[in-house]
Amino acid sequence: QVQLLESGGGLVQAGGSLRLSCAASGRPFSSYAMGWFRQAPGKEREFVGAISWSGTSTRYADSVKGRFTISKDNTKNTVYLQMNSLKPEDTAVYYCAADPTYWGTRDEYDYWGQGTQVTVSS
Repeated sequence: QVQLLESGGGLVQAGGSLRLSCAASGRPFSSYAMGWFRQAPGKEREFVGAISWSGTSTRYADSVKGRFTISKDNTKNTVYLQMNSLKPEDTAVYYCAADPTYWGTRDEYDYWGQGTQVTVSS
């Protein structure tokens, strides 16, 4: 089992940047692929991006491609979501997720963090 804790959320102006972190504890971090999801008020949770077990492959939602970057440091048991050129529509609670066998776009990951709020003002 793995426990996940997100940090780094906050309030930022449109066009600004934030870096979210997700620290993991439990089983070896390299055993897990990681995903980032977000949920805006009144909307369903949606896929943002994911990174493979080794950290060498990534995939992103079209809405964030070219603006967001996921990285994974297996030595620090941490995955990052670097968010640049933020837009008001990026406002949401952001969640990281982990899974030993899946790194797709559906919210079928086994383990989830509590989420961190990101608010982008116009």
